[in-house]
Amino acid sequence: MTHSCIHWFRKGLRLHDNPALVAALRECKELYPVFILDPHLLDKTRVGLNRWRFLVGALTDLDHSLQKLNSRLFIVRGKPEDVFPVLFTKWKITKLTYEFDTEPYSVSRDRKVSDLAKEHNVEVVYKVSHTLYDIDRIIEENNGKAPLTYNRMQAVVKTLGPPKRPIPAPSMEDVKGLKTPHSEDDVNHYSIPTLDELGHDTSELGEEPFPGGEQEALRRLEEKMKNTGWVCSFEKPQTSPNSLSPSTTVLSPYVTFGCLSARTFWWRLTEVYKGKKHSAPPVSLHGQLLWREFFYTASVGIPNFNKMEGNPVCTQVDWDANDDSLAAWREARTGFPFIDAIMTQLRREGWIHHLARHAVACFLTRGDLWISWEEGQKVFEELLLDGDWALNAGNWQWLSASTFFHQFFRVYSPVAFGKKTDKNGDYIKKYLPILKKFPAQYVYEPWKAPHSVQQAAGCIVGKDYPRPIVEHEVNSKKNIQRMKLAYAKRSGKSDESPNKKQGAKRKAPSVVDMLKKKGKK
Repeated sequence: MTHSCIHWFRKGLRLHDNPALVAALRECKELYPVFILDPHLLDKTRVGLNRWRFLVGALTDLDHSLQKLNSRLFIVRGKPEDVFPVLFTKWKITKLTYEFDTEPYSVSRDRKVSDLAKEHNVEVVYKVSHTLYDIDRIIEENNGKAPLTYNRMQAVVKTLGPPKRPIPAPSMEDVKGLKTPHSEDDVNHYSIPTLDELGHDTSELGEEPFPGGEQEALRRLEEKMKNTGWVCSFEKPQTSPNSLSPSTTVLSPYVTFGCLSARTFWWRLTEVYKGKKHSAPPVSLHGQLLWREFFYTASVGIPNFNKMEGNPVCTQVDWDANDDSLAAWREARTGFPFIDAIMTQLRREGWIHHLARHAVACFLTRGDLWISWEEGQKVFEELLLDGDWALNAGNWQWLSASTFFHQFFRVYSPVAFGKKTDKNGDYIKKYLPILKKFPAQYVYEPWKAPHSVQQAAGCIVGKDYPRPIVEHEVNSKKNIQRMKLAYAKRSGKSDESPNKKQGAKRKAPSVVDMLKKKGKK
């Protein structure tokens, strides 16, 4: 009997280190590589234009790589539970393979598809390759609970040993005798859509600083790894949030979409580190990959991880609902140039530095606007190229001092923090050209400039650029008191990760501020 297989691409948009794809190649004579345009994915409030452009680039690159192996990518439109029964019958499928995904939506979707596969006598094979480790194995090793501190996470993964080594991409030898039958109609019917076809207005698209795709991911990885001194001395808190070109690797979008395997990244770093003095977790590049694993594990082990209510480890805070302030933050109209420049870069390029994310997240939540981290989470999910469900929820809880990080009295100044690494405000002037003629002493606080200076700069505050929507000194002090009250209400309640088996709880120590946060008042 000839086995016909579908390999279902979702996140792992690559050929290298793709064990589920290799499992399909081993036993099948006919292979149908499929990517499904799910309505969940097509929701424009969830997936912004830059993310779509990145995804289309990644799919195009993947299709080219498959064509070199005498195959091709089939783009199928519809809900997975609706399209798979049709494909199972049409292509006489006997096996379905895919990379395991831990997101709640994905787990629910995959359960439905597995049930349908069973009804059609289709064997389902999935493999773990989106994370360094099998997340359930980490939780099991920690007595059935998600570790709530980075130190605990490190201790647990140490007992598991290093991550599995990545497997190479399939070669022509591996696909000898394998076919991907398709007609001319199939080529048209299952083609990769353009952004216009997806209903996006592309007139506002600027340059693409981070093109999607596996080949671009591997090229960027090698380019970064050549600079061994930089790799070995890398410490995340020492990088700049407002440099004119990125001061970090910007490999996160490629890891998020699975264009680059986290395990490939990990072991390539291990090669560079070998025999050399190098930085260590949490601040090193290995440390960044372990942070990713930390938040993935928390997202699996903690119910309602992307919400405040029903989340057993999240501080319950009486956040304000203020649509005008939220819109001003989202649309870069707060009147604080450092905050507005960051939000402009985010919307334009789909990426901002880790510490820039800290600054705007603190400003939205506990620092100034007292708006729920869940609102910020939605905006980041839409606009960030590396908008990852687990990391996004985890970092917003951290930065709002709701979970993991509890030093709520340490607040980023929307003025002083940016000045530390960019005294002249070059970053602000790049993203907010309306302010480019302001002298350095006023560019972070243009409202303090005398009227004559504003006139000379061609920008009158309140007319050409907004006045600040809050008084930082007043609001930050008031919000610290509000946070104290929220913490007082939770005292006596435990700060633990629920035990997946018995529901038992363990007191977790308050997490230390491992990122040596600076520039706070």
